[in-house]
Amino acid sequence: MVHLWVRAEQRPAEQRVGITPEGVSALLAAGFKVTVEDSAARAIPISAYQTTGCDIAAAGDWQEAPDDVIVFGLKELDPNGPNLRHRHIMFGHAYKGQADGPDLLRRFKNGGGALYDLEYLTEPSGRRVAAFGYWAGFAGAAVGMKVWAAQQAGPIPGPERIGVYPGRDALVSELQSELDHAVSGGASQPDVIVIGALGRVGSGACDLAAALGLTVTKWDMAETAHGGPFPEILNHTLFVNCILASPGVPVFVPETTPDAPRKLTVIADVSCDPNSPYNPIPIYEESSTFDAPVTRVTQGPPPLDVTAIDNLPSMLPVESSQDYAAQLLPSLLTLNRMDSGVWARARQLFDTHVAQV
Repeated sequence: MVHLWVRAEQRPAEQRVGITPEGVSALLAAGFKVTVEDSAARAIPISAYQTTGCDIAAAGDWQEAPDDVIVFGLKELDPNGPNLRHRHIMFGHAYKGQADGPDLLRRFKNGGGALYDLEYLTEPSGRRVAAFGYWAGFAGAAVGMKVWAAQQAGPIPGPERIGVYPGRDALVSELQSELDHAVSGGASQPDVIVIGALGRVGSGACDLAAALGLTVTKWDMAETAHGGPFPEILNHTLFVNCILASPGVPVFVPETTPDAPRKLTVIADVSCDPNSPYNPIPIYEESSTFDAPVTRVTQGPPPLDVTAIDNLPSMLPVESSQDYAAQLLPSLLTLNRMDSGVWARARQLFDTHVAQV
């Protein structure tokens, strides 16, 4: 019997979860055993999981679970934790040259476990079976708007921090109030350019802008195929980047941008990969966080701020969890056939990378 163990997230402020109570019920009905750890942070309460009849454990108990358990979480584990003897399903961030990647793979190698990276659960075509992209784009554009509103309020970069919202409508309502206040105070209505507008991430960013009644320029591969430069970006107030850093992606905002004539004052880099050699926005060096959401590149005038938070869907944990969990559940229901399909492809990738450690 396959035993799926849903661990509590270890990252501060992470309220998302990769499976809902409805998904747990579906796994139980299919003959799986499911344990869900209690969590003080998770947006979906443990009482909702208890009603399914699954087992409940304390946060962190997965470390003492039997060897054959499959441990399921979203974000990274404590980097100072033990070697890993279980099979883990999570976002490992270990295959693209990330600084912590070798240490994580070494923990798996030493412990005898394996990583099934959620980023690499793909169809044969290469498309991910599940992604948080839409809500990352929606939230990323929202943070960009908050940074713009702070610029209208004074010279200090802001906002001071980003909160978590009970739902989309609450976030949009707050943003609309901030926008109306800024415009009534004399600010010009901002406009937005989204690159990657046809993808999941870009569609979320475009929808946020549309919800606020903003003018949106939608670019994708056709508009960036010539490789740049892209002076059109500088002629918009807010640029939302939804293109992953990878070989062949052109530089959208070069290092000379802070000193160039521009309307651009805010960049929301949803893809958020400042340490990649392929970073298309090489004007900042560190990711942002909920507690430090903005990097001021130049005071200007005009100012130029970058926000690049790597767990944006956590702003809307209920909706993003429900969306992601619904996409992933069909694959979880095939965990009893891990020697084929998405799980076999993910395992092959892990084996390739761990052999290099």
